[in-house]
Amino acid sequence: MSHYHKYYPLDVVNGPGTRCTLFLSGCEHQCKGCYNQSTWRPDSGKPVTQTLLDQIINDLQDSRIPRRGLSLSGGDPLHPANLETVLKLVQRVRSECPGKDIWLWSGYRLRELSSRQQQVVQYIDVLIDGKFESGLAEPNLQWRGSRNQQIHHISPSLAQAGEVT
Repeated sequence: MSHYHKYYPLDVVNGPGTRCTLFLSGCEHQCKGCYNQSTWRPDSGKPVTQTLLDQIINDLQDSRIPRRGLSLSGGDPLHPANLETVLKLVQRVRSECPGKDIWLWSGYRLRELSSRQQQVVQYIDVLIDGKFESGLAEPNLQWRGSRNQQIHHISPSLAQAGEVT
């Protein structure tokens, strides 16, 4: 079961435009200088419930406050303990929230992802990958904390082809 620390139904910091942002628990990287150390343990925070997932979808669909998309951070959304929950969530966003983008931050490198992690990534639009390295930190970098982290624009091919399950 996945856990999370914070859900922001309105966020303008973690990605472009107004977004919904979920900070998941669990991180194997434990980067020196991490600003979110409280999220490292996979069982920290609160359990992700169906009610929370439904709320995220409802918030993304709420036309009173147009949101550009969903941001997933943590901890690490691609931590093994989060994969089942995150996969279901990104699939739902693709099928139930057309036009919304999905951004995901992970310490894992794109080229090193397991096949299960790649299943999640095929549904997102942007992956910011790489561990935070305090020696490479620059406060003026957009969407990332250190120079080694890369922004990948992913084409969610399965979702675009209508093959969402």
